[in-house]
Amino acid sequence: MSEKQETPVAEPMPGSEATAQDRPGQPVVKPVIAAKAAKRANASVIGMVIALLVCVLAFLPIVLMNPTPKSDGYRPDIDVAAIAANAKDVAGFTPVAPDTGETFRPNYARWESGTGSGVPTWELGFLTPKESFVGLVQTRKANPTWLLQQTGNAPVTGKRNAGGKDWELRDSGKGNRSMVLEYKGTTIILSGPASLDEMSTLAAAVVKSADTVSPAPTATP
Repeated sequence: MSEKQETPVAEPMPGSEATAQDRPGQPVVKPVIAAKAAKRANASVIGMVIALLVCVLAFLPIVLMNPTPKSDGYRPDIDVAAIAANAKDVAGFTPVAPDTGETFRPNYARWESGTGSGVPTWELGFLTPKESFVGLVQTRKANPTWLLQQTGNAPVTGKRNAGGKDWELRDSGKGNRSMVLEYKGTTIILSGPASLDEMSTLAAAVVKSADTVSPAPTATP
């Protein structure tokens, strides 16, 4: 009789672990966290949550004291007529103070002495009904160089009637445009990205203001 040779079974390498597929029918062993380790982990999570709540409660009063501004934005209360009256004595002319009602909202009004440019100016800024902008500059001492600077070197493209006066229109076609008027010894410039219709509406109010103001005394040098 011949003896059957038994094939030796390969033993697993040291350090290797059999998976559940290698040992069918045997339960999968799940790692167990010690009670103290689990307690420390839970304590860390609770501490982080408490710290987050403390930060939120600390900043909440600051947020409540600074509410979000309304959609119409901040509207400064500027009395153009009063500021123009104060500038009258030093300007040598009566600055225009166009009355636009609630349509054009002034956001600044000031007298600039012209220390750097040599051209003292009366300056106004208006927000238009379509949320655009028009700036006004008025002076008695305009010169060609200053005029080009104020109009952004834009070429003369025609004329536009507003308030019964023919304003010189300057437009480079790249954003801002200007309307220029020589009137009653002063040069008035309207400039900005607003539409020509809006600028013409403001220009008419400017002419009306210039026609109704009383002459100013000549400024003392």
